[in-house]
Amino acid sequence: MGVATAPSAPVAPSAPAPPCAPYGPGRAHWLRVARDVADDLATDAVAREQAGKVPFDEVARLREAGLLTLLAPAGAGGGGADWPTAYAVVREIGAADGAIGQLLGGHYFLSWSAGSLAEPALAAPMVRRSTAGQWCWGGDLTGREPLPTLTGTAGGQVLTGRQGYATGVLVADRLAVRAVRAGTGEAVAVVVDPARSGVRTGDGPGTFGQRLAAGGSVEFDAVTVADDEVLGTLPSDEDAQSPAAALASPVGRLVSAHLLLGMAEGVLSEAREYSRAGHAPRPPAWPAGSPHDPQVLASYGELTLLTRSASALTGQALEALRDGLGRGEALTHDEHAEISVLVALAETAASRAAQESTTRALDIVGPRSASVPLGLDRFWRNARTHTLYEPVTHRLRDVGDYFLNGAHPPFGPSPA
Repeated sequence: MGVATAPSAPVAPSAPAPPCAPYGPGRAHWLRVARDVADDLATDAVAREQAGKVPFDEVARLREAGLLTLLAPAGAGGGGADWPTAYAVVREIGAADGAIGQLLGGHYFLSWSAGSLAEPALAAPMVRRSTAGQWCWGGDLTGREPLPTLTGTAGGQVLTGRQGYATGVLVADRLAVRAVRAGTGEAVAVVVDPARSGVRTGDGPGTFGQRLAAGGSVEFDAVTVADDEVLGTLPSDEDAQSPAAALASPVGRLVSAHLLLGMAEGVLSEAREYSRAGHAPRPPAWPAGSPHDPQVLASYGELTLLTRSASALTGQALEALRDGLGRGEALTHDEHAEISVLVALAETAASRAAQESTTRALDIVGPRSASVPLGLDRFWRNARTHTLYEPVTHRLRDVGDYFLNGAHPPFGPSPA
């Protein structure tokens, strides 16, 4: 979208691919594609958001651009991109349409998690099928209670229960679900085709924002699950996880940080164009209108400071995460703690930048920001809804405990 208020965070170069491995088109290509898709989404963003239809058309736009298979290996027909590129794409799309940015970010995390959790013999075929079919992924692997139950029967395995509200379920080609085995209570990751008999998706409670994130609930009524659709065991406590495996949580939280930065940059870009057109938020005291109003200039300065500071922190966190992923099983608990704290700082700064920018941009524009056709309220509603579902107060508690007491943040999501 050409946002100039806070350039994308600098990222470290990707780790070199194995010798003779096929390469994807490269980061520059995918950023051009993302900008083209973002520009396309921006042309009708207000009308689409206000209509609030299930975003099948928007997913088709992502699919046609090749963005759904961005993270899949090039050798399997995917984009061959890395997480820094995926984050930049989410940020670009989120600046144009925060709900579609969330949908895409959730898809990236779930599709990557499915490939990472499965045993190699299961992972490779699933990645190939997902890439060939350009599947869109939805669901939730975070373990919100109560969990569906996976039960062994004479005829195989069946999944029964309900998954609460999660992004992408209304448009998903595959659902990634956290379930527990009957009898043992073992947590497992399961992949389910939402078209299978016994699967019912629902809109869930309506939200005032993120209307196009295709969120909803899923009910499973004795749904048949094949052996190769049970990806593997999910750890139920920290002692069962290695620091390397526990990086999944920071990976997901940086999706949220980049989405929030995108929304902050998107609203500032639109407000800036409004101000540059000479619109004043109130009867102007300055002849040339709002571009020369000291109060407006100070507001833009403060919001630019917030977004660029958050962008810089996010860049530091991303570089640390990239290095941690490269360390593999050699990653130590201390190194994981440092990465987790940096990601917590980035997510918190991005959350504050998004909430401040989407709120104060309305003040900059003035009374006309309440105009429905202008649609600036969608930024505030999208950012506020996302931050309600992804609160960061506990992140600051973890940072403070680490700074003061040297306590390591928990591997998984912190308790609210």
